[in-house]
Amino acid sequence: MLPSKIYATVLEEEALEQYNDAMKQPFVIAGALMADAHKGYSLPIGAVVATLGWVVPSWVGYDIGCGMCALRLDGIDLKSVEANSDDIFEFIYRDIPVGFHKNVKPTPYSLDGLTAKGEEIAILKTHDRALGSLGGGNHFIEIGYDEEDAVWVIIHSGSRGVGHGIATHYMKTAHPEGRPKEGHHGFHQDSPEGKDYIQDLNWCLDFALANRKEMMKRVVNCITEALDMDCYELDFSELINRNHNHAIDKGNVWVHRKGATQAEEGMLGVIPGNMRDGSFIVRGKGNPASIHSSSHGAGRVYGRKEAKRILNMEDFTDTMQGVTALVTADTLDESPEAYKNIFEVMEAQKDLVDIVHHVKPIINIKG
Repeated sequence: MLPSKIYATVLEEEALEQYNDAMKQPFVIAGALMADAHKGYSLPIGAVVATLGWVVPSWVGYDIGCGMCALRLDGIDLKSVEANSDDIFEFIYRDIPVGFHKNVKPTPYSLDGLTAKGEEIAILKTHDRALGSLGGGNHFIEIGYDEEDAVWVIIHSGSRGVGHGIATHYMKTAHPEGRPKEGHHGFHQDSPEGKDYIQDLNWCLDFALANRKEMMKRVVNCITEALDMDCYELDFSELINRNHNHAIDKGNVWVHRKGATQAEEGMLGVIPGNMRDGSFIVRGKGNPASIHSSSHGAGRVYGRKEAKRILNMEDFTDTMQGVTALVTADTLDESPEAYKNIFEVMEAQKDLVDIVHHVKPIINIKG
């Protein structure tokens, strides 16, 4: 029997079926389901699957390189941020496009090193390969504070439309019908298609990080503008960056994480909760049972349509008191009640990570 560990205490039957089906593939050697696991596309969100020599595009997903970054802003006064939260909120929405809007302040990104060029990925020719846009859904920018009253900026975003286009291209290539349909179709690492996918996947990881860094610069500029500061010297050497949609080569063993955070021993990471409860800065324990992984968040209880049907604006508004955020019918599906209890999720993975800081939100930016 293959090594397998399930950390989720609340799990839909469909998610378990997806995981079990993936574990039956002949190239799989180990798997784990994180505490935030729920149904996804082909593989549950929160799944970690290790293979011998094979990469599976649908197990990485559409938003290749989606992940978290966090930076503590030493020297920025918490009370000043709180006093100017409305201005900071407005400046960020002014300078960082959210949702599906075009990037009004484009920072072009080179296509050098990308294999999948051409007409089949038309998205490469559009604004979506420019840096500095957040996206929608559960992507967010958050400014908060820890138990030492230090100010943090935390960003959750990925490779945007260009990553989606590249993922679609390889899912089509892998599928016998040439369509991006659900399934467990992949490439051997030594095949031409496998080599191309690996190269382009790594390009997307770099692109997603560059996108988060560009947004971090803009957010810090918004803070300094609101606080009437001359400048702030960013130190990216202190940046915590962990993507949670990837496949990593461990010497002919490919660790696929789909909505799961790498948590090697001593490795710092970021696990977000929700708009109300903030995020956790964590240190990995390198637990082999989880394939050196942890959750990438709280995990959804309700799908987006279901959340908007079940939850109500009055409760959403009440629960967000004290946080400067976009609390509207459009963001109701991101209400804290749409997610699992992050404190219970953290308790379920105490063997995987140690909590270093709990960053509570002051400002939350959604797409």
